[in-house]
Amino acid sequence: MNPFVLDKPAILERLGGDEGIFAMMVDMFLTELDNNRQALLTALAGDSAALQREAHTIKGLLATFSDGFGAELAQTLEYQAKNGQVDDARGRVDMLLARVDEVAEVLRGLSAG
Repeated sequence: MNPFVLDKPAILERLGGDEGIFAMMVDMFLTELDNNRQALLTALAGDSAALQREAHTIKGLLATFSDGFGAELAQTLEYQAKNGQVDDARGRVDMLLARVDEVAEVLRGLSAG
């Protein structure tokens, strides 16, 4: 798996240099982390439409922080769920959650640093 590297300057450029919005996005990601993780796990045990929706949500969250690799993982899961291909979804969900945790760790480091 490719390690996540935060490209804060690129993100700030997309935000018009607004550090306040960036800080708010980081806070929202970290605040909602447990809810998003649980929603994805619950969807895994439910139907493919719920799994598709939750994968889509996480794809957007990761794309917000320019994580192309993580967004691609989520997009693959979203596509497979949309097409009812969920036999190996547990492994994909585990990979996606590991990536979400990795991004969260980097974002937490911004507060500590």
